[in-house]
Amino acid sequence: MAAKSLNALLVQRAEVAPGLLIVRVVADGWPLPDFTPGQFAVLGLPGAAPRVAESDAEEVASDPEKLISRAYSIASSSQAREYLEFYITLVRSGALTPRLFRLGLGDPLWLGPRVTGRFTLDEIPDDANLLMLATGTGIAPYVSMIRSFLARQRQRRVAVVHGARHSWDLGYGGELTTLAGVCANLDYVPIISQPGREPFPWGGHTGYVQDVWQGGLIDRLWGFHPMPADTHVLLCGNPLMVETMEGLLQGEGFTEHTPRQPGQYHLERYW
Repeated sequence: MAAKSLNALLVQRAEVAPGLLIVRVVADGWPLPDFTPGQFAVLGLPGAAPRVAESDAEEVASDPEKLISRAYSIASSSQAREYLEFYITLVRSGALTPRLFRLGLGDPLWLGPRVTGRFTLDEIPDDANLLMLATGTGIAPYVSMIRSFLARQRQRRVAVVHGARHSWDLGYGGELTTLAGVCANLDYVPIISQPGREPFPWGGHTGYVQDVWQGGLIDRLWGFHPMPADTHVLLCGNPLMVETMEGLLQGEGFTEHTPRQPGQYHLERYW
């Protein structure tokens, strides 16, 4: 692939933890597309791009001229027009992420000119409470939503539950903790599944995202139990978490929202 066809530049990178990266990308000489919080964009690099040393060797060598591309949810505010931000996990055996992790500041890459996706708040009533459940980098679309407008919406309760193995894997935790401290309608609940590996005692919640629902924590935070009549639930991340939560929600009368059939829970599977 000709270098001139790489149409964007990496202008900021922050390694949250080993294998977790937040990057900001700007368009190189063309206007960034508008987007709705919750949507995704496509990043890409040619097969000739080098891989990080921590990655596995490719079983089949990539075509050096062929563009390797993948979709990633946008984490930046829809009002931040100068860049797009992404939260990426390293898949050591993958084709693209080992190459993205090798990029330095100012390096070129491909950014798809079209942003798409239906995992947004557009079809959710303005007065519905929002329960946002995520694992890993599935937190990204919620960060975009909150940065864009949720923190200023006082008419509904919003809770973000983020699950990870370790505390250092809770990307955006500092920002969400701060926002929850100043926004009375916003709750942030981090939960880790391997507290025994923490270098210092973990004083937060332990277990899995679905445990937050089953244990009644949201009920205690909000002072009432979320029901289909007053709450919409967003699920993003590990398919096991999504499927488990689907069963729990369906048992309480929630239905999946689809283009043809409005419902009260919304899905975005990350793999």
